[in-house]
Amino acid sequence: MPARDLYHDSVKNALIKDGWTITKDPLILRWGKKDMYVDLGAEQLLAAEKVEKKIAVEIKSFLGDSELDDLEKALGQFVLYRAVLAELEPERELFLAFPKEVLKDLFEEPMGALLMKNNLARLIGFDPETEEITRWIS
Repeated sequence: MPARDLYHDSVKNALIKDGWTITKDPLILRWGKKDMYVDLGAEQLLAAEKVEKKIAVEIKSFLGDSELDDLEKALGQFVLYRAVLAELEPERELFLAFPKEVLKDLFEEPMGALLMKNNLARLIGFDPETEEITRWIS
């Protein structure tokens, strides 16, 4: 099993504060002979609709030497996990979680706008210090 991301506990706590129940830590996806580990699986009961919403969250710290390299790896992982989830758990939506500063630096710039315009990812911004969700982008 891979090592936990630096912000694993911060995102987990932020999701709990936001009304989510963590159901998988990690969410293991098996496809063929390959195992993949999405950082978190969570569920939330939407009382007004009487339906349970399920998400999977892959946490990214962006501590590498190159933001662009980190972004390329995160998007590749997102595409792979999303394809497998579509087969195994089609009701579960996949999100990438980024610290709020990374989200601001990358996704409020032309590169991020292009990615969002093409619906390439669903994102969660979080504050690692307060352990709160700052933004949902889907």
